[in-house]
Amino acid sequence: MKKSIASLTIALALGASTAMAQEALTERQVHTQLEQQGYTKIHDLKFTDGMWRARAKSANGTRVAVKIDAKTGQAYPDEQVSRLSERDVRAALSTGGYTHVHDVAYKDGLWRAKAENPAGADVKLQIDPETGRVIGTN
Repeated sequence: MKKSIASLTIALALGASTAMAQEALTERQVHTQLEQQGYTKIHDLKFTDGMWRARAKSANGTRVAVKIDAKTGQAYPDEQVSRLSERDVRAALSTGGYTHVHDVAYKDGLWRAKAENPAGADVKLQIDPETGRVIGTN
């Protein structure tokens, strides 16, 4: 029984990873999205942990590291202020079906947390600082 549950959990996690990769914007699309948001001199663009990451210059000329939502292309600079509190983030994750939420912290422009997803797998989450929406998992 334990083996079948573990196999199902692994299959669900692999399926979610495959679906995420299929829904992700291409490198060219992300580059275009960043330019439309006012970023220039975009470099070191790479896809890791379910998100795009890059270095660029912001519209005011400041060099920034940005994380980019792989589905929407929304950029999150590393020096961003959150509109949400830790309590808000925990509530959003709970509403999304995540349990055993812990290690909730705001770092580099994103909320981060560890939890169990609705399928029961342990995940590390990256969360939008304005909406509480999960934008990256690993």
